[in-house]
Amino acid sequence: MSSAGLDLAGAGVVVTGGGSGIGAALATRFAAAGARVIVNDLDAEAARAVADRIGGHAVPGDAADRAEVGRLVDTAYERLGRVDLFCANAGVAPGGGVDAELDDWDSAWRVNVLAHVHAARALLPYWLPVGRGRLVLTVSAAGLLTLLGKAPYSVTKHAAIGFAEWLRATYAHRGITVQALCPQGVRTPMLASGEGPTATLLDADALEPEQVADCVLAALDGDGFLILPHPEVATFYARRAADPDRWLRGMNRVQQGLDAAADGR
Repeated sequence: MSSAGLDLAGAGVVVTGGGSGIGAALATRFAAAGARVIVNDLDAEAARAVADRIGGHAVPGDAADRAEVGRLVDTAYERLGRVDLFCANAGVAPGGGVDAELDDWDSAWRVNVLAHVHAARALLPYWLPVGRGRLVLTVSAAGLLTLLGKAPYSVTKHAAIGFAEWLRATYAHRGITVQALCPQGVRTPMLASGEGPTATLLDADALEPEQVADCVLAALDGDGFLILPHPEVATFYARRAADPDRWLRGMNRVQQGLDAAADGR
């Protein structure tokens, strides 16, 4: 482990969205590494099931509600004594384009962006005085690139990566490590509930949640900002930055192919 790494043995860890998918896999891996884990999920039964299985604590609640996030963090300090790692993992993936329902836009904004803001607001008063703390935000490769067919998801994930970058740039010198987990397709209930050609594209190279969790554990040995379970995302991201016009032309060609497939051509 590098000097910048986090030793999970005895560490206090909170995972939101921990009742299934990536969150459940993270909670399981952390507990196996010796961490004391609090599992948060809007689904109270799912949170308790995971917590019972790993020997952790369940604190159900809404990760997109400021008051409930404050209660979650305070409860974590009461039960664990400290929070060394907070994984803001809860997310939603509504589909649609500019015609998506406004309720879907609102939900995506609350869960995919404001949940991270609420977590940072609750954690920083604890972390800054002691000069340490690690926040891992589950974003998505869509935040670095885009995801055709899901405008609310793509836009809010871009906002989430922007907030993660801002936190990292603002607080790194004060001992706060911020990392952004950006996978492509992962075999979770979220992916399983997707429909259409974009879901098919993601499914082709989808990873199991446990594989993503292994990547996160490896990333905790250092302090690299981006955690990329799909390494090819780094190449796509570099191409996008180097020549955005060419990259957008390529994405539009993909969209044309999706349109043709949807039309049965």
